[in-house]
Amino acid sequence: MTTIIFGILEEGLVYAIMALGVYITYKILDFPDLSVDGTFPLGAAVTAAGIANGLPFIGTISPVAALFISFTVGALAGCITGLIHVKLKVRDLLSGIIVMTALYSINLRIAGKANLPIFSKETIFSNSFLSAHVPEAASPFIVTIILFVIVMICKVLLDAYLQTRSGYLLRAVGDNDVLVTSLAKDKGLVKIVGLAIANGFAALAGSVYCQQKGFFEISIGTGTMVIGLANVIIGTQLLKELDLSALLLLLSSVPLYTKPAYPLRCC
Repeated sequence: MTTIIFGILEEGLVYAIMALGVYITYKILDFPDLSVDGTFPLGAAVTAAGIANGLPFIGTISPVAALFISFTVGALAGCITGLIHVKLKVRDLLSGIIVMTALYSINLRIAGKANLPIFSKETIFSNSFLSAHVPEAASPFIVTIILFVIVMICKVLLDAYLQTRSGYLLRAVGDNDVLVTSLAKDKGLVKIVGLAIANGFAALAGSVYCQQKGFFEISIGTGTMVIGLANVIIGTQLLKELDLSALLLLLSSVPLYTKPAYPLRCC
């Protein structure tokens, strides 16, 4: 039972990273970005190829470096989506589909094949440093702890960015793009930046997913956009309507032991 619970937590924490990116596109920018289905496996392809065989001009990379490289490559894919939409005047939905379709072939080219295992390689979850410093009793929980730390770092960095001037412009574009134009700011450039950050998070989630599962598979991105959108809806709508204080009050009012209405008789 404990294994099942921790497995669910690990899977949810991986998709939580991607949900941060989907939150930017769907909730802030109001942009239906379908390219997430391509940038998620893009991060996994870059990670698997870099750890197993090495990347062109870079060579073999460390598991930690794979996270940063995957985020950068995903941000580049997001910039391409934004450029197609802003500069070529293609509809937002269609621009995401174009990039998603193109990334399918690019991911195959990067990985070299449809399935690339990295079971025998070191990852952020299994390496010599963890083997030497993590106690044996804590080893079953190390994956969940590492994922939680990564999610919290991403959350803190995103919150800090949204408090900057660029972050305020990003939020303003989704609500009132005319206001951004009146401030002499290029709303198209702001959209491109937002799409870059969002797809960077999606590729980062793909990198973490690849290192957790131990392989890259070309179809792992299928349906990830729907999962991320479901996470955003649950987090922003359902939980907002749920009165947690009332629930806690109800739970605290339930006695742990109820005195019987009749006296207990001793034999």
